[in-house]
Amino acid sequence: MGEFARTLQTAVRERLDGRASALEWHEEYDVGGTPVDVVGVLTERAGERVLVVVELEVRRADPANNTVKLLRNLDAGVLDAYDRVVVCQVFSAYYDLASGGVSTKRENAAFVGRLAADAYERVTYRAVDLPVTPPKRGNDPPREWRAGVDAAVDATCRALDDAADHAFDADVS
Repeated sequence: MGEFARTLQTAVRERLDGRASALEWHEEYDVGGTPVDVVGVLTERAGERVLVVVELEVRRADPANNTVKLLRNLDAGVLDAYDRVVVCQVFSAYYDLASGGVSTKRENAAFVGRLAADAYERVTYRAVDLPVTPPKRGNDPPREWRAGVDAAVDATCRALDDAADHAFDADVS
């Protein structure tokens, strides 16, 4: 993970901590032997144990790998301790196409995430936009990166609200 990705990770965790303080937020949280970028844990809420997984896809070659790992962990029973699992996969503008739409890398990752949500009633999945183009190595971050983090956190909080209501959509922009 590059320096800018770590900066984004910390900013997302801090903003989620301020917006969804009922959850205990962590960076690089171990889920089934794999560190997850940002995780929120609610040990009990009205008798429900909740895990919120936020994977940041800044410039990853294979973002579907993160959702595949989630499916494997679900299948292996690693997440059985949780009554509800909310997954938000946050994609930077790196995955946007100049001609409009998104890359097949993002489409494939979101497809696998939706499969997990369809296969497991207690799982919700959202593909979330992070409207920030990550800098190439050695370049300065774009000026609008904080506003982009705010937009992604807003979308993640909407996903949390929807999960509580059991009303789900595939994507949040």
